[in-house]
Amino acid sequence: MSMDVTDATFEQDVIEASKDRPVVVDLWAPWCGPCKTLSPIIEKVIAETEGKVELAKINVDDNPASAQAFKVQGIPAVFAIKDGKIVDSFVGAYPESSVREFVAKLAPAKTVVDVLIEEGNEPALRQALELEPANEVAGYLLAKLLADRGELDEAEGILARFPETAEVAKLKARIRLAKEGDAGLGDDEITRELDELLESVKADEAARQRFLDLLNLLPDDDPRINQYRRSFTSRLF
Repeated sequence: MSMDVTDATFEQDVIEASKDRPVVVDLWAPWCGPCKTLSPIIEKVIAETEGKVELAKINVDDNPASAQAFKVQGIPAVFAIKDGKIVDSFVGAYPESSVREFVAKLAPAKTVVDVLIEEGNEPALRQALELEPANEVAGYLLAKLLADRGELDEAEGILARFPETAEVAKLKARIRLAKEGDAGLGDDEITRELDELLESVKADEAARQRFLDLLNLLPDDDPRINQYRRSFTSRLF
């Protein structure tokens, strides 16, 4: 993850954030040629940590106080911050191999559960949940695998143990519809039924639930979702 940090946000985005995960600070300026070489390398390498390390980019021309806090003598200058303290640094346009070594020392090593989740098969996901019963990723992936295979009750039971994120809500909706024999509804059928259900949602709780379940079958970027949500809300109130 990369963010532009200013003098005003430095304390929150760098010092406080580093108490949750390591933050790499890239001090640069628009006129700095080596900065233009280094920045995309740092962005690429940190993106590969998948959120385990954050990147804070500070334009030293616009944010002199932040630059002064690091006593910067030249740029590009890169600092690694953990728990509010500098733990490593370098100055200059390092090659990608050196940047990787720098970041690798900061990123937490993969746990056994991480490896099991990456495997993604049923035995591995079950083992991951045994080791970490509250692991939401393992729970969701196992429930999805079971739902795809038609083992709906167990999938539903697993999902009930975890917070209802958007992904979990969609999978729960798919399971409920599958139990009713409607998992394979076509796009036209979904649209037609949504239109019909709108007339009943105010007075009929079952109609409200089915309407929301059908809405969850639509792709996230489908423009009809917002249209139907507005219509749904107007019918209720």
